[in-house]
Amino acid sequence: MCSSFRRTSRALTQLYEQALRPFGLRATQFTILQVLVHVNETTQGQLGEILAMDSTTLTRTLAIMVRRGWVAERRGEDRRQRWLRLTKAGEAQFKRAQPAWEKAQAGLRRRVGEQVWQNLFQLTNQLTDIAITQGDSI
Repeated sequence: MCSSFRRTSRALTQLYEQALRPFGLRATQFTILQVLVHVNETTQGQLGEILAMDSTTLTRTLAIMVRRGWVAERRGEDRRQRWLRLTKAGEAQFKRAQPAWEKAQAGLRRRVGEQVWQNLFQLTNQLTDIAITQGDSI
């Protein structure tokens, strides 16, 4: 199961990254921008939980995004805590790239059909929740 999902994930990532390439974005960066558009401000830990992303990868990706001026960060009361928010440049970058992302997504959705699309969406969310829960009990 893991190998199959990783293979699918790599293929999907390549498809979306091809669409995002003209905007200088990676799929992971776009997804972070997308989350920050919706949550306004969040901690790095919460962002990692939302994306089910490990801390090392998230830290590395955020460093690039902060350098590019897309994400702003501030320290919390606990100096280990980092609060993140989208900057105006990050919002503009998201808005520029969003149509390309949506076009890639609409193409996939059309090819698999609406019912399969909905089923896959529900299944992947369910499997993510199970994997996170099971991972906590190991």
